[in-house]
Amino acid sequence: MGIFDKMFGRGASSDGDSQKRFEELKSKYQSVLNEADQMKLQFQNLHIQDDKLFIKATAPSQDAANKVWDQIKLVNPAADDIVADISVSQGAAQATAVGGEPQGGQTYTVKAGDTLSKISKQYYGDANEYMRIFYANRDKLRDPDKIQVGQQLVVPSDNA
Repeated sequence: MGIFDKMFGRGASSDGDSQKRFEELKSKYQSVLNEADQMKLQFQNLHIQDDKLFIKATAPSQDAANKVWDQIKLVNPAADDIVADISVSQGAAQATAVGGEPQGGQTYTVKAGDTLSKISKQYYGDANEYMRIFYANRDKLRDPDKIQVGQQLVVPSDNA
C-alpha cells in the first residue's frame, strides 16, 4: 500500500467515480505528493471535491509550502484541477513544548491496544478517518499500522 492510496478527511467519498478520479489526479500529481511528503507537510484532507484533487495541509515553514506550490505549477501551471489549501505552522512545536496544545488539534498519548482507527473513532466518531491522524504525524510515523505505546500523537481538530 502506498502512502497516498486512500482518500481521507471531511468530504472524502468512496463511490466509484470519485475513486477513479482520485486515482487519475493522484497519478498526475504524484510528484507534488512526494514533495509534500518530503517537506513533512501534515495532511488533514486528501480527496476529490468538485472533480478536483483537494489537499489541505500544514507546512512546517513557508519555504516548504513554496516548494510544494512550485511543484504544482510544474505539473499544471493553470492548477485548474487541484485545490491546495496549505497553511504554515505558526509555532505548533513551541506550543507543545510549553505544555499547550498543538495548533489545530490536541495531543494524544498512545496506550496499549490502541490503533489509529480506534483513536479516530474516539475523536471523530469514524474509524475510517485514521489517515488524518497518520498524516498529521508523518514526522513520527512511517506506517499507519505501527504505533508505539507512549508515543505522543497530534490529533487534528474535527473541523479540519
